[in-house]
Amino acid sequence: MRPFDKTQRCNYFPMLTIVTFSTLFFGFFCYNQYMKTIPFPDFKHQHPFQESSNSTYVQLQETNKADDGDYERIVSPLEECDIFTGEWVFDNGSSHPLYKEDDCEFLTDMVTCLKNGRPESLYQKWRWQPRDCSLPKFEANLLLEKLRGKRLMFVGDSINLNQMLSMVCMVQSIIPPEKKSFSYASYTTVFKMEDYNATMEFYWAPFLVESNVDPPTMRYGTVVPVVKLESISKHGDNWKNVDYLIFNTYIWWRYPTMKALQGSFSNGATDSVDVDQNVAYERALKSWAKWVEENVDSNRTSVFFSSMSPTHKKRSDWNNTNRIKCWNETSPFPNISRIDVGTNRQLFTTAMNVIQSMKIPLHFLNITRLSEYRKDAHTSIYAAPGGKLLTQEQKSDPARYADCLHWCLPGLPDTWNELLFALIMYRT
Repeated sequence: MRPFDKTQRCNYFPMLTIVTFSTLFFGFFCYNQYMKTIPFPDFKHQHPFQESSNSTYVQLQETNKADDGDYERIVSPLEECDIFTGEWVFDNGSSHPLYKEDDCEFLTDMVTCLKNGRPESLYQKWRWQPRDCSLPKFEANLLLEKLRGKRLMFVGDSINLNQMLSMVCMVQSIIPPEKKSFSYASYTTVFKMEDYNATMEFYWAPFLVESNVDPPTMRYGTVVPVVKLESISKHGDNWKNVDYLIFNTYIWWRYPTMKALQGSFSNGATDSVDVDQNVAYERALKSWAKWVEENVDSNRTSVFFSSMSPTHKKRSDWNNTNRIKCWNETSPFPNISRIDVGTNRQLFTTAMNVIQSMKIPLHFLNITRLSEYRKDAHTSIYAAPGGKLLTQEQKSDPARYADCLHWCLPGLPDTWNELLFALIMYRT
């Protein structure tokens, strides 16, 4: 470059201007490129982290502050958190319930407690707070993107149907009316989401293995159940090619001894032998586990097993002689360390042992303890057994008619689905 000549300084002014603007433009470009390298969380493309066992831990990390000043949390392999250990917190704000009973057309009379005459809605306002972290906020759009082109299926008894209806209500409001549909069949209930080419389904198999209470006309508890403990393929054929399978089985295992079929239902066999309840439960779960191991591709399908949904039938369990079963309960148990409402711990342990012995990854939804607190959340006398609402005379006899097995919606099953959402989004 030639030396700067003062006599030519005017001629260099345009060049100086060009250089200055070029430098500013280049700096702006570099800043933009730098900003693009900042690792903001990408929920749609986040890679799952490795897990070493069939545990119930979700790993969470504080990120940025939400509009209300609270920290939002996203999953990151930095700290472990048992999301099933915590306490119930009364939330009188706008976060709960996650939907309104009147806004979900797919709810049945079996669970619409307010519509059926329940005088208060406090049971809808309780939020589960894990001890060492916070649950990620439920986002229907994120879940539906995760489910795009996929099938999610709940398999088991009416408690899983309870949860399936809850999940449908948690997502359906963001789907246009003409793009969603709901259908019932003998064994399968299906919610279709056309824009996402996805389904949420429920498959009726209360014992997972084959039983005499599988047919629609036999599901009202009027016959003694008979199970074929090693027969599962008839049901299992309907579970293949599903991307998310959520299993449960508990409430029908209510007899000290179970009748095990000798022979085949298809051949008209009726002879049975009595088998100890826990032995029968273990044999049925081992048949289920064997089917899962032989038929599920863990690279495609994520498998979950829900623990026991408790009942609250004996007021002596919580030393309240002024109550009849779960009738007229309006608040959970206090956050105490020990609760005993009659849940069969032996069956719980059996389920845990079978799951831990399985050869493929499986997620254990440990809903039992957190649900045992919720004596207030049952349908009680505000249900519709057999599809019929109770008469006033029946409602006046809660000792006989109160349903302390199923749950109001909105309600506790929404929390189960918040937990399931966390696992689906960040563990699969």
